[in-house]
Amino acid sequence: MSEKTLVGSLIIGQSGGPSSVINCSAYGVIKTGLENPNITKVYGAFHGIKGVLNDQLMIMDEEDPAELANMLHTPSSALGSCRYKIADPDVDDTDYKRILEIFKKYNVRYFFYNGGNDSMDTCNKISKYMNRVGYECRVMGVPKTIDNDLAGTDHCPGFASAAKYIATSFMEVSRDCHVYDTGMVTVIECMGRHAGWLTAAAALANVKGDGPDLVYLPEVDFDMDQFIADVKRIYAEKKNCLVAVSEGIHYADGTFVSEAKTSGTDGFGHAQLGGLAARLTEIIKAELDGVKVRPIELSLLQRCAAHCASGTDIAESFMSGKVAVESAVAGITDKMVGFKCTRDENGYKCEPELFDLSLVANTEKKVPLEWINEAGNGVTQGFIDYCLPLIQGETGMVKEDGLPRFVQLKRVFAK
Repeated sequence: MSEKTLVGSLIIGQSGGPSSVINCSAYGVIKTGLENPNITKVYGAFHGIKGVLNDQLMIMDEEDPAELANMLHTPSSALGSCRYKIADPDVDDTDYKRILEIFKKYNVRYFFYNGGNDSMDTCNKISKYMNRVGYECRVMGVPKTIDNDLAGTDHCPGFASAAKYIATSFMEVSRDCHVYDTGMVTVIECMGRHAGWLTAAAALANVKGDGPDLVYLPEVDFDMDQFIADVKRIYAEKKNCLVAVSEGIHYADGTFVSEAKTSGTDGFGHAQLGGLAARLTEIIKAELDGVKVRPIELSLLQRCAAHCASGTDIAESFMSGKVAVESAVAGITDKMVGFKCTRDENGYKCEPELFDLSLVANTEKKVPLEWINEAGNGVTQGFIDYCLPLIQGETGMVKEDGLPRFVQLKRVFAK
């Protein structure tokens, strides 16, 4: 930690898959940066680290402050995102030399990266490189991931809003499934490659009596025969069955159940999954002759449903960006802002906590096994108690003509 005052400009970049509140975090950085006398200019990297490498920096000082405030209720990544993995600097330092060149050109002394596991890895590499070459630049990670799988922090900005949307959707679909006097099996596929936090959130709907009958997470091996038996049992009891499945469920040998498992990978080598619900419903149709079976894939709706955002998530996401800037100006670097939370008889309380980037980078936090029932087809009360406080509060989204009013940036680029 450096005690001396550091004066210079700031860059904020966004990376990876967006969320309905990622812009709340970016706005926390931008607003706090614009108001701090030690920060001479605030730049937004156009499409994440690629914007730095391509010298495409938006001047946030040129934006109307009232317009910027609309970021609080705008989904996706307002600054533009990317999936770009920079190499290990010991193997190839080309990107790092270019980043240093851009930092020097604009006197960048503060760098903030808003994203998930891979983004924290990028942040960590840049921080270490700048320290090694002796260029003082305070680097902070601002977390974002609906997957809720970042290590250290109690939870991640973006997860709660996605969880609220998923639980709400299950309640709505559940009512729809019970409209007719004929039975139906519905399989809803949720995001989550290796961690089942989002799929587990479907169980929150059971608090109101309209949730899934069965929940399958990637934390435990999937058994197709047992799955079929579970569905048959529930359907025999209720003449209806609502199932939540994570896209990343896998067999004991590690292979994905999803039929789309070989469809490709993203820029970081992660398998692109999908089509699981359709595959499972075909199997169920064959097993339950004459029963109506319907697949639903929530897909991108989970991460862009700003209309259903959690008020708690909005406030905490903004706080993470604000604390990142305040900590960096105070001399802290090479950290990610996370949350330390308590849930007790006094209610829910969340406070910011800083974590080493090296701890967070490329580490996945999974749903604790004690929060998954013994049969492996549901979650326990422990998960409900953990998650329910996070989805409290409503969005303050402004609407015009009955439609959301999202931020419209001028995008004035530095030269």
